[in-house]
Amino acid sequence: MSEQTSPVNNFHRKTNDRQEYQRTIRMDTESAQKVLYVEGTTLKANLGRCAPPNSKFFSVKCTPTVKYSVVPPPQETPPGSPVVLEDKSKLLISMTSASQHQDDSKLSVSYYGQDEDVLGTAVLHLTALEISLDVDADRDGVVEKNNPNKGSWKWGPDGHGAILLVNCDAERSYVDKPDNKVDYIAKLSDLKDMSVMALRTRGPAKLPEGYKLTMHTCEGHAEGLRVYMSKPRYGRQSSSGAAKDYTPVLSSHVLSGEVPYVGGEAETNFYVEGLRFPDKDFDGLVRISLSLLEPISPELPETPIFTDTVTFRVAPWIMTPNILEPAEVFVCSTSDNYAFLKGMRSLVAKSGYKLSVCHEYMNRGDRWMQDELEFGYIEAPHHRFPVVLDSPRDGKLLNFPYKELLGPDFGYVTRVAPRDDVSSLDSFGNLEVSPPVTVDGRKYPLGRIIIGVAFPTTTQGRHMIKVVQDFLWAQKVQKPIALYSDWLEVGHVDEFMTFVPAPDRKGFRLLLASPDAGYKLFRGLKNQGHGQAKLFEGCRNQETITVDEILEDTVLQADNNYVQSCIDWNRDVLKRELGLEDSDIIDLPILFQLKQNEGDVHRAVAFYPDMVNLIVLGKNLGIPKPFGPKVDGRCALEAEMCSLMEDLGLSCTFIDDFASYHLLQGEVHCGSNVRREPFDFKWWNLDM
Repeated sequence: MSEQTSPVNNFHRKTNDRQEYQRTIRMDTESAQKVLYVEGTTLKANLGRCAPPNSKFFSVKCTPTVKYSVVPPPQETPPGSPVVLEDKSKLLISMTSASQHQDDSKLSVSYYGQDEDVLGTAVLHLTALEISLDVDADRDGVVEKNNPNKGSWKWGPDGHGAILLVNCDAERSYVDKPDNKVDYIAKLSDLKDMSVMALRTRGPAKLPEGYKLTMHTCEGHAEGLRVYMSKPRYGRQSSSGAAKDYTPVLSSHVLSGEVPYVGGEAETNFYVEGLRFPDKDFDGLVRISLSLLEPISPELPETPIFTDTVTFRVAPWIMTPNILEPAEVFVCSTSDNYAFLKGMRSLVAKSGYKLSVCHEYMNRGDRWMQDELEFGYIEAPHHRFPVVLDSPRDGKLLNFPYKELLGPDFGYVTRVAPRDDVSSLDSFGNLEVSPPVTVDGRKYPLGRIIIGVAFPTTTQGRHMIKVVQDFLWAQKVQKPIALYSDWLEVGHVDEFMTFVPAPDRKGFRLLLASPDAGYKLFRGLKNQGHGQAKLFEGCRNQETITVDEILEDTVLQADNNYVQSCIDWNRDVLKRELGLEDSDIIDLPILFQLKQNEGDVHRAVAFYPDMVNLIVLGKNLGIPKPFGPKVDGRCALEAEMCSLMEDLGLSCTFIDDFASYHLLQGEVHCGSNVRREPFDFKWWNLDM
């Protein structure tokens, strides 16, 4: 083989981050050493350590595939002349290409005495190997080769790092268990829910005796992932034919596993499955490493001589606000909600969306579709699908999310709490999300989650349970806002606020219930001579009441003064946390009354159907029919609502929910739910 001799540095520096990966090797003048080199790294040899006694000079020879440099750089000497050996002299070695055969490259160091007589020669037989554990670190849906940023995560449009989906759907629709709860791949379609990780290698037909490749992760990260391997193959990637071709490599119980080395130029695909969402005890980051192990002796463990690491972030669960396009509307059918259901069918048909009705065999009389669940989605560059968050409420609808929604490309997640710890505030009428906002220059392109809790100074109040709050905070991308909702009997934020789309300003309006607006409307009616107009006309088993009687009821007035103060407190919080101005808010004329419960605590319920508790279907609104006082044959409350909404280009449909929902302390929004299309904005582009 041809060799080159030179004392001058000829080390070719790599351009990726592996150039800093240095491995110390030993050289021996008594026997030749065999060394396995990994492309992109650097071998470092201490020249003085193996030098024979009285060595003063040295020279280096190598085959053309080997590059080296000496540090500190030696003084220039004539070509072919030995170099002065210093105490700190080190040799840095790299190779330019993978080997076709073992030991097909060579480097030797000759040592000389004072008279330049040869005292000994250390020989390295080198085998070069390319190893790259690769992921989609640039988030374009393609697994690129050896991205220098694959081992870390960075948010933002100029960020990097691979993304992992929690495999929480069920490809086998006949099994009532999410795929992340089973430890095998039952259908090939399950692979699209996973992230591809490729092991790319180039080198001789086999590794030297005793060397092996091992994939591994740490115990904490293993709880969040599972790794499957497809059968290795040569050349370009091809599809495997059956689910049985995929075998597990890593799991929560297996932290390390040997993976095959395939000679020549080869690629082996691994499929990484997310098992859990970010939470209080899990930041969502997981790392997987591949190490090349070198044997020492049969009695001793192998030593890692090279490690390549990739990082994934588990995709967060994302809620969808009212301004996004509906995909499907859900309601319950019960023995007494015919009027409500008829109104909803008409509204959804007019809006052009799909209506799914949960019948009594499944809902068992539980009509509160909004309270049982919340729709969201998860997304990676290669795939996305809806995911339902099941509340810890667990009413008689508890089987619906799991039995009816979980399926192929429809995921499921829940947070469980002791039954005695769950309150009404844990129902998901108490969980909303704003449209995108900008607050003091900080953008929230996915909006902000809104929950209701007790007043900060209250020690005995109700709160949304901690396991749910922890989950919502851990998703990071929709930073939650806490409002004061414990003043309500049911305690849900959807009883006094919602969002509707708008053609101007921020693209939406915040609607707030307002007793002040209600009294202003009723006083206006009285001044116009309509004091004897009646509320609740046409409501079965409900006594009517006149405008005059409402205005003369001092107890009701006091109740609503208190309610208005509670709503105003929340109004200030929402303005501050969402960056709103008063012109972004519309006050709806709604009155409340206080009721005393068993704990001698007075909490509020809507006095007449609560129009803010509505459903948004594009430009069509489904609003509880308020049964307000009629003026010239038209309900004054409906007229006011239409006037306010039609200025935004929104159409109002009033739905009779009085007997079947309002009298049970709920309204249209409480009795319905909407799965919406995802945001166009990609969550990983957030500036965090």
